[in-house]
Amino acid sequence: MSSLSPKSPDQSEKSKKYDRQLRLWGDHGQAALEYAHVCLINATGLGSEILKSLVLAGVGAFTIVDGEKISDEDVGVNFFLDPDSIGQPRGEITTQLLLELNPDVRGDAIDESLDKLLTNNPDFFNNFSVIVATRLSEKEIITLSKKLWEADIPLIVCQSIGFIGSGRLQVQEHTVVESHPENQNPDLRLDCPFPSLKEYFDQIDLEAMEFKDHAHTPFVVILYKYLEKWKKLHNSSKGPSNFKEKASLRELIKSGIHRDEQGNPLAEENFEEAIRAVNYAISTSEIPQSIKDILNDGSCINLTGKSKPFWIIAKAIKDFVENEGNGYLPLRGTLPDMTADTAKYVAIQQLYRDQAAKDAEIVFRRVQQLLRQLNQPDDTITENEVRQFCKHASSISVIRGSSIADEYTFRNISQKIVTDLESPHNLMVYYVMLRGLDRFYSEYNTYPGVYNDQVEPDIVKMKACISRLISEWGCSSFSKDDFVHEICRYGGAELHSVSAFLGGAVSHEIIKLITKQYKPINNTFIYDAISAETATFTF
Repeated sequence: MSSLSPKSPDQSEKSKKYDRQLRLWGDHGQAALEYAHVCLINATGLGSEILKSLVLAGVGAFTIVDGEKISDEDVGVNFFLDPDSIGQPRGEITTQLLLELNPDVRGDAIDESLDKLLTNNPDFFNNFSVIVATRLSEKEIITLSKKLWEADIPLIVCQSIGFIGSGRLQVQEHTVVESHPENQNPDLRLDCPFPSLKEYFDQIDLEAMEFKDHAHTPFVVILYKYLEKWKKLHNSSKGPSNFKEKASLRELIKSGIHRDEQGNPLAEENFEEAIRAVNYAISTSEIPQSIKDILNDGSCINLTGKSKPFWIIAKAIKDFVENEGNGYLPLRGTLPDMTADTAKYVAIQQLYRDQAAKDAEIVFRRVQQLLRQLNQPDDTITENEVRQFCKHASSISVIRGSSIADEYTFRNISQKIVTDLESPHNLMVYYVMLRGLDRFYSEYNTYPGVYNDQVEPDIVKMKACISRLISEWGCSSFSKDDFVHEICRYGGAELHSVSAFLGGAVSHEIIKLITKQYKPINNTFIYDAISAETATFTF
C-alpha cells in the first residue's frame, strides 16, 4: 500500500518563507502578488522603500524607470546606496541591490526619464499591474495621470519632503471581494433556517436531555430553540430587536440551565456562550444596503462582452437572490468556535458547509450561462472564484476613484479644503503645502530652501504660489505662514525615517490593489512625522 507523498521541498520552503503574509491574504492572494508586475518611476529613498517591501513580500516582477545618476544626496537618503555608487545610473544600481533581497523576484531598470519614455514609447506602461511614482513635477503628474486613467491602470503618486509624506491613489474602479471586515457577525440564519438546518433543530429536544448531552450541545441549537420559545411567549413572528427584548431572551436562556439539588445552576459553558451571543447572533438576516447598491448598480444589471468577472458574478448572485435564494445572499458556510461535543459540532458545521456549497453551485451555473450569453470563454471565471465570492458576498466592495489630473486642473475641491482648514489641527494644511511645493517646482525648477542664502526669498515665492492656488480654488485666504516657513526650511530634502514609514504604508496599498483584498485608501493619504498622525482625504 503506497503512502501519501510529502509536499515538495519548494512548496514547504515557500510556505515557511511567506508564512505570516499567507495568513493575511491566503494562497490565492500570494499567487496574485507573484503574477504582478509593478513599475516604479524614480528610485528615490521613498521609491526604494516601497519596492523593498514589495520584493520582500514576493511580488513577481518590478521595473524601475529612472534617468538620474546617483548623487551625494541619494546616498544620504537611500538605504541601498553607498558612496562607491555615486555617478552610476540610480535605477540600475537600486535594481541590483533590491534583487539581492529575494531570489524569487525579477527586476530590471530603464535608464531614461519619464518624459523621454512617454515620447518614445507611449504604450510602455500598458502592461503593468500598478504604477507608483515619486518626485514628479506637476506637469509630469498631470501627463502620467491622463495616460494611465485612459488605460485604466492604477497609479499611486507619492512624496516625502522633510517631516511630511503623502500618497495619492488614482484608480477608475477597484472591486474587492475579500474586504476582511473587522467585526463581521456570523451568518447563522437562525431567523430563517434553511430546510436541512431546521430539520436538524426540530429533532432535538433540549428539555429531555441528560446533563452530559445538555452541556455539550452547540450554542446555535440553544439560541434557535429559545428564540422559537421567545417568539411564542411574545406572540411574535420576529426575534428581539431592542435591548429590553434581548435581555428577556437572555433570561429565558438562563432559565434553561440545569441545576443541582440545591437549585444552584450547573456549569454549562455552552449556555453561557448562547447568552453572550444574543447580541450578535440574533439578528434579521437581510442584505446590507451597501450590497444592495452593488447588485443594483448599472454595471451589474447591464452586462456587456467587456464586463469584468466581478460584475458577472455579482449579476449571478443578484439572480440567485431573486430566485433560489428567496431574498437572501448565498450562505457563508462558516461557524464560529463553540463549546460542544465534537460529533455534534461537526454535524452542524457540515450542514452549513453543504448548504453553502449548494448555493455556490447554483451561482456558478448562472455564471456559466451569463458567460455564454456574453460570448466570453467558459473558463473566464473558475468555480473557486465563485465560491470565494459567495462566501464573502455580504462584504464585497466597489471603489470608484477620481483622476489626479482633474484634481490638478479643475477647481472642484475648494469646499473640501475650506471646510477642513477650519479645524486647527487638520492635516489638510499639509496637502495645501505639498500642492504649493509642486507649483513652486514647476515655476522655478527647484525646491524652496535648497540654498541656505535663498530661504527667506523662497518663503516669499512659496507664499505667492500658495496664494495663487488658494485663489484658483476659490478660497478667500490662507493664514498658515508658520507652515510655509517650515516647509521651506526642509529644502526639498527626504528623511529616510519618514520615507521608510511611508514606503511601508504605500506598499500595503499596492498589495491591496493587486490581491483585491482589504479596502485601499480613497484617495489621499497624509503623514505628519512630527506628531505621528495620519489622515485620509477624498478629492
